Amino acid sequence: MKDGFIKVKAVSPKIEVGNVAYNKSEIINEIKKATDEGVKILVLPELSLTGVTAKEMTKDGVILNACEKELDNIKFATKDSDILIFVGTPLSYKGAVYSCAVAIKSGEILGVVPKIGKMPFFKDNITLNGEKYPLGTDLSFSSSNLPNLTIGVVVGDDVSTPSPKGFFLSENGATVIVNLSSSYELVASEEIRRASFVSKSFATSSAYIVSNPSETESTTKNVYSAHNLIVENGEILNESKPFENRTGDCVSEIDINYLSSRRLEKYEGISSLSDITFKFEITKTNLTRKVDSHPFFPKGKEELAKRCEKILTMQSRSLAKRLTASYSSGMVLGISGGLDSTLALLVCAKCADYLAWDRNKITAITMPCFGTTARTKSNATELCRALGVTLKEIDIFEATRVHFKDIGHDESNHNVVYENAQARERTQILMDVANSLGALVIGTGDLSEVALGWSTYNGDHMSMYNVNSALPKTLIRHVVAHFAQSADENVKNILFDILDTPVSPELLPAKENGEIEQKTEDIVGPYELHDFFIYNFVGRKFAPSKIYRLALYAFEGKHDADTVYKWLTVFIKRFFTQQFKRSCSPDGVRIGSVSLSREDFKMVSDFSYKTFLEELDENR
Repeated sequence: MKDGFIKVKAVSPKIEVGNVAYNKSEIINEIKKATDEGVKILVLPELSLTGVTAKEMTKDGVILNACEKELDNIKFATKDSDILIFVGTPLSYKGAVYSCAVAIKSGEILGVVPKIGKMPFFKDNITLNGEKYPLGTDLSFSSSNLPNLTIGVVVGDDVSTPSPKGFFLSENGATVIVNLSSSYELVASEEIRRASFVSKSFATSSAYIVSNPSETESTTKNVYSAHNLIVENGEILNESKPFENRTGDCVSEIDINYLSSRRLEKYEGISSLSDITFKFEITKTNLTRKVDSHPFFPKGKEELAKRCEKILTMQSRSLAKRLTASYSSGMVLGISGGLDSTLALLVCAKCADYLAWDRNKITAITMPCFGTTARTKSNATELCRALGVTLKEIDIFEATRVHFKDIGHDESNHNVVYENAQARERTQILMDVANSLGALVIGTGDLSEVALGWSTYNGDHMSMYNVNSALPKTLIRHVVAHFAQSADENVKNILFDILDTPVSPELLPAKENGEIEQKTEDIVGPYELHDFFIYNFVGRKFAPSKIYRLALYAFEGKHDADTVYKWLTVFIKRFFTQQFKRSCSPDGVRIGSVSLSREDFKMVSDFSYKTFLEELDENR
């Protein structure tokens, strides 16, 4: 349970309809199995002690007495374990019989939640085997030593209910909803069930653990398939497909700390639930869930292609709106032969096509200087010609040297002045050319660079509209590759060579053999690690120590502990110290859930990073 992960399970025990003693034994077997697996929360289907198809026979006195008796045996089976289980059973209360969820932990019944259609919420006590226990439709169960874990209970099929109880529970503080369900199988029910719980968990920023009956139920009318799901904030962590196995074993780890942080953005106020507290032993949770090493893009080929095409459309349409709103007559951008400026150029081309402009209204300027290599310059110019845009080459060697003379800088000193003077000279040229044409300067810097502050202040940091500001470097590679797939052979070959070129600002002289000397990832670290850090630090608000452990898990076999720690500390320092650049960055369209724009991410420029480094060092 370190880092907020808690292992949970939905299971559909084999049953014999009406054979309560047999069903109890199967439930106890599942409890033992789940305990051995390290499960902390186990959810069974509705009426799992009798079978949901027992129907009217659940009201029979013999069956009710048997259920009450066997609850004691189930309770005893949890005596020496740290597992919280929710078992479904019929129970008699004040002359009526209700389908109930009974919460049991460490040999004790914590409370009973009845299924009551549209009747008002109520709270009382119920007597079972001579002992009184809390009974109520608004009960919740919270761990006293895991403050973000509050469990709400839904009994019965919550798929097609117009106003499902899960929403009420979530709005009142439940981070986890356990659904003891009784959903049977129809031709399209798998898709409906999946979509319903994905939608509900996302809308409420909660986790759903859904358990349905197995095919061992009676098939007089319906067939059951043990389709169980574990869903977290709209993402299916695991599911047992219909008829996949007889007990529908479905295990994963819910991140309750993540859910809590998401809920802070949606809910406020005091819970009206009747809370019952218990305590878990705090132990390490061995993860089985997937931790995506490249979380900014999907892995399926078709889904990735759709995502990339939509990104290109969003970038080009947002740029079109800015151009028309500002009455601009063209686009100006610096083209280097690198990934970022390449994507910006492709977006400009799509934008011109959408506006029915001739592509010669795009002015691409290559500005060679001390670090420019023949490969990148050739790729830049050839791509511009292939796309039919206006190409200008402006040599900035002499202008930069004059500037060095003006400020008294020795050209042989390749320090930050030497590098940044080139970037600022290029930006000055772009701005002045744009003014002369009545055009906008299109920015090229990406989200990864924005997060790290990997730009020259008032150099490549500045533009009139930045089309790449919400795209991380790892995703930009895929968008460019996607464009290449449908391009003509000449453009495709140029784009794939650009994709194969090391990322570099090219501000230092090349090697004697003409190869790039200054490789960005050698200086600031691998972009795949930084994009992982960005996604989890900004998007999920994870603590540095948690990000460190997740990175070790996600990049196992590729990046070792020392490497992850080294670049994570670099990320933390640069992320905070470079906020002053983000505070005055150009506009750019929001693309995904992670954004560092002035509107979406508000932080003072003087915020200290030291507390975050201390958290990493103390807890890793």
